[in-house]
Amino acid sequence: QARLKESGGGLVQAGGSLRLSCAASGMIFSRSDMAWYRQAPGNKRDLVAHITSGGSTNYADAVKGRFTISRDNDKSSVYLQMNSLKPEDTAVYYCRADEPAGRFGVLEFWGQGTPVTVSS
Repeated sequence: QARLKESGGGLVQAGGSLRLSCAASGMIFSRSDMAWYRQAPGNKRDLVAHITSGGSTNYADAVKGRFTISRDNDKSSVYLQMNSLKPEDTAVYYCRADEPAGRFGVLEFWGQGTPVTVSS
């Protein structure tokens, strides 16, 4: 069955960088839109960055200019390069896939998350 596995999270000082990876299996990755979300304690899960199957991207205002989402269809992986990290970026980061599943619908899959902590 479909599975997403995030990696690359950790502890970093403010101003530093991290690169998150999400490896997908059990789905048609090349035709799936992918996204990164994050959730801080007590908060809802918010969209961080999105990339379509065609490579178009969009970002939350809070990360625009600092984060870059990319994908490698040969590796069935999506990445989030995070630069100039701020303490407010601290959260668990989740990978999401939207896989086409019919004429008008998609199947939505989530990874388990990888924690990112940015110290001041």
